[in-house]
Amino acid sequence: MLKEFKDFIMTGNVIDFAVAVILAGAIGLVINTFVNDMVMPIVGHLVGGVNFDDLKYVLSAATTDADGNEVAENAILYGKWINTIVNLILVGFVLFLIVKAYNKVSPKEEEAPAGPTQEELLGEIRDLLAK
Repeated sequence: MLKEFKDFIMTGNVIDFAVAVILAGAIGLVINTFVNDMVMPIVGHLVGGVNFDDLKYVLSAATTDADGNEVAENAILYGKWINTIVNLILVGFVLFLIVKAYNKVSPKEEEAPAGPTQEELLGEIRDLLAK
């Protein structure tokens, strides 16, 4: 059983998958940093300096109870949601640009010559049967 596990782990598919997961994590960090630290400040500036993280609808304000303990406010943080949606769109766009650039520089696969169509094959079979 241990030998089977070793054979499974050492196959190319598992190693390739592990490398892909590690690279995806690293690329995700790079893209998120690019979006959060470089693009989002530009977006915030273009919309008049609004920080989306601060947008919220307060359902109940922060208070202090009878024992002197603070009770946190209850709010819908729709600004963080907007930020996440914008982040998703920007990350998707950056990934689109990366894939587009990769496809442009990667070698093209040669297409296999097209074989006879189904109709042509059926015609040949008909002709052979007629003989």
